[in-house]
Amino acid sequence: MRIDAPWSYPTLMCTPPGRAGGVFPTETVLPLEAGAYVVTQEGEIWRVMVKHTGEVLYAGPGPVELVESPAPF
Repeated sequence: MRIDAPWSYPTLMCTPPGRAGGVFPTETVLPLEAGAYVVTQEGEIWRVMVKHTGEVLYAGPGPVELVESPAPF
C-alpha cells in the first residue's frame, strides 16, 4: 500500500524546565512551520507569538527556541 501524503515535521517550542524541579527543557509541539512564529524577549520575559494572528502561545522565562522536529508526526 502506498501513501502519497507528505511527512509533517512539526515545530517544537523548547522552554526551560518547569518549576517542579525538572532537568530537561519542556518541548511543546506546534502545528505550523517555525517561520510562522516570532520569538521576542523583553527583559526576562520571552514570548512566542503566531505572526499572522498575534496570538501569544508562551510568555515566561527563557531562553525559548523553536526547532523543526527531527521526526515526522
